[in-house]
Amino acid sequence: MTVHNEAKEVEEELPHFLTQQCQRAYEVIVVDDASTDETPDILKRLKAQYPLLYTTFIPSSVPNPSRNRLALTIGAKAAKGDWVVLADVKRPPVTDDALETMAQIAEEGQDDVVMMYNPRKADDAPRYQSWTLLSDAAPLLLKAERRMGKGHRGRFLKYRRGLYDAIAVPRQHIHETLKHYDHPVRGFRLMGLRLSVWWKTLWN
Repeated sequence: MTVHNEAKEVEEELPHFLTQQCQRAYEVIVVDDASTDETPDILKRLKAQYPLLYTTFIPSSVPNPSRNRLALTIGAKAAKGDWVVLADVKRPPVTDDALETMAQIAEEGQDDVVMMYNPRKADDAPRYQSWTLLSDAAPLLLKAERRMGKGHRGRFLKYRRGLYDAIAVPRQHIHETLKHYDHPVRGFRLMGLRLSVWWKTLWN
């Protein structure tokens, strides 16, 4: 995940990622995108507390048209596991077995993409969705991760709208996955994406 001036969210929500009850070894990689608040200090403190936390950063002087995609690419290159989970510190897993569940779904179905949807209500369980091929999930990725992050706003019918909270893909597909991030999709193309996503989630 990537963070920028999110000291409060890092301190309150990052431990939910770091304390998952997972049967397999995992690491949490956080890329700090030139934060100027207390985020670096909090990450340093959490790193001392949780050995599975790995942190790195990109300085503000690095030019790039998509700093979010650049930060995620840096994190993906640092990953050692066979699978990479892209997540947002502001949308942590609501159960302590979310990572294990995603891993089991991937193994049992031999799928290339597993998405997690946090519930709207605290007493509900997360929902999961898997796709055999990355190309099948591409409309959801493009819609949810388009520029300005508008795909994640609101929770009304979030599953039907493809508003996932975390996505897991094999490491060999991570760079192809990130190509769907930060595209300025608007107008009729966005309308077509919305219809495509609704249709896909209706039958998946």
